[in-house]
Amino acid sequence: MKKVLLLLAKGFEVYEASVFTDVIGWNLADGDRTTEVITCGMKKEVKSTFNLRITTDITIDEVNVDDYAALAIPGGFEEYGFYEDAYNEKFLQLIRKFHEKNKIIASICVAALPVGKSKILEGKKGTTYNMKNGIWQEKLREYGVNVVNEPIVIDDNIITSWNPSTAMDVAFKLLELLTSKEKSDFIREIMGFNVV
Repeated sequence: MKKVLLLLAKGFEVYEASVFTDVIGWNLADGDRTTEVITCGMKKEVKSTFNLRITTDITIDEVNVDDYAALAIPGGFEEYGFYEDAYNEKFLQLIRKFHEKNKIIASICVAALPVGKSKILEGKKGTTYNMKNGIWQEKLREYGVNVVNEPIVIDDNIITSWNPSTAMDVAFKLLELLTSKEKSDFIREIMGFNVV
């Protein structure tokens, strides 16, 4: 079983988290049945953007990186405390540990910022939220990232994307990297998305 650790910071966007649970879950139910999502937070209960409360499977202190094939990180809103967790040293250290073990790291929107802050993207290509006059892309650039103004950027097993509109494509790309393009396209098709 290829497990994906879904790392939820306080103030995470539910939509951006749900794409991982759905795509990976559809593959578990109707695909090749080799993938599974495990949710994780700094605490057992995590309050999302817009105040939905989620009870995670485990806390960050219980993670054994060797148990997972990939790390998935949804973005979130500063106004709901996203960076309080996302910039916490435990959060950043977990990102570094996944990178050290050459695991896939998939982030959506501003989740690229803790990935950048962890220094694993230094000197590499990445992207992040591209609205609001590019201030978040500029912040990512401050972490030594070569910011590319494209919807999805992959460098060294690290996926970054620029806003919530890219979320489903990031999840399908993660599934492709975990299985194959053919298997990912099959899930895309049975979920009703156009195969590209």
